[in-house]
Amino acid sequence: MNTIRTLCFVVAAFSSYAALAYRLCQLRRSRRDSSYRALLATLLFQSLTFTMGTAAMVSDSFLGVGNLSVLLMHVSAVAFCVSAQIILLRWAAEPKDAARRARYWLAAGVTLGVLLTTLFLLADGTDRPASDFNTGSGQPLVLLYLTVFIVSQAVPCVTIFRQCGAYARMTSKASLRQALRLLSVAAAILFLYCVARTVNVLTAAWGIDIGGWQGAASVFSAAGIVVLSLGLTIPSWEGRLDKSSQWVSSYHSYRTLYPLWRDLYESSPDIALEPPRPASVFDLRYRLHRRAVEIRDGWRELRPYIDRTAHGAEGAAAAGAGEEERQAFVEAAQIRRALHAKRTGAAPHDSKDVGDFDDRDTVNFTSEVAWLTKVASVYRELGRSG
Repeated sequence: MNTIRTLCFVVAAFSSYAALAYRLCQLRRSRRDSSYRALLATLLFQSLTFTMGTAAMVSDSFLGVGNLSVLLMHVSAVAFCVSAQIILLRWAAEPKDAARRARYWLAAGVTLGVLLTTLFLLADGTDRPASDFNTGSGQPLVLLYLTVFIVSQAVPCVTIFRQCGAYARMTSKASLRQALRLLSVAAAILFLYCVARTVNVLTAAWGIDIGGWQGAASVFSAAGIVVLSLGLTIPSWEGRLDKSSQWVSSYHSYRTLYPLWRDLYESSPDIALEPPRPASVFDLRYRLHRRAVEIRDGWRELRPYIDRTAHGAEGAAAAGAGEEERQAFVEAAQIRRALHAKRTGAAPHDSKDVGDFDDRDTVNFTSEVAWLTKVASVYRELGRSG
């Protein structure tokens, strides 16, 4: 049983520190934001709670004081619940209303912290076995202490669950709505933890042995904290996920453009501003930009060898391609024939060198890369089939 409880404390502590570390990475740009500072406080108390829980499972004393880690865990848990309620208010309520209600929660948190400490000392908590603070062991003052603690956890779970559903329907921001839903799920799981703790205390007081089911409270606690950690960090994921998606897309385009760029570079080495080298994760956008420019430059170098009378759309039309795919097929086929003509020195009589160059009208760099990627994909397929 102790192994399961210890493992659950470790999992909860790890997820708490991971969320805290993730949020601390944003300290430079967000330190002036009061909501961000409240979130850091929430995660700090959350981390401290489960650090002390792990310490309580390892040793009966902390800093030479018996069961001090238990008291610190419970007081930190109260502070954590209050902080979570405050950050939720800052996310979803009007500033004045949030500030007013936050003061009530702060006052309640301080009162509960003092009450728990007083009951702990009155119950002679430093000299009791640590197991007493798990089930109560039928001791009146310890039972009162545990009752106050469980209620201090259950009430915020209920209020957060109710508020998250309402706030999620009010907000138009997708990431915040997802965060509120996760917090609602976390509050429900942590309420089940409170129910399981209550069952453990009552069955112990009545002399009923429920065996391994005592570990359910620890499992609910760990699961709820993991979900809560996700909920407290998810609002900042949106931008990072967008950047990651853009990087993956850029890398895919960079790789797809390579065969086309390589053949154009071999035909006209002067298109390269600097010697070819692999792209790194730090300069990918620059390398992609250079590759797109160099492909266009190489394309223009081929103008004397592009036959104006040959379109090569038959293959695309036979495949039932749309207009954009047909145009990509035409340009890829013309490039491939022009490269062959340049290598053999057989310039067509009616080339594009004496007419307009049919550049595609792209509105920005992203559109340009997307179009060149289409052409490069067709160019590669033509090379395979040819």
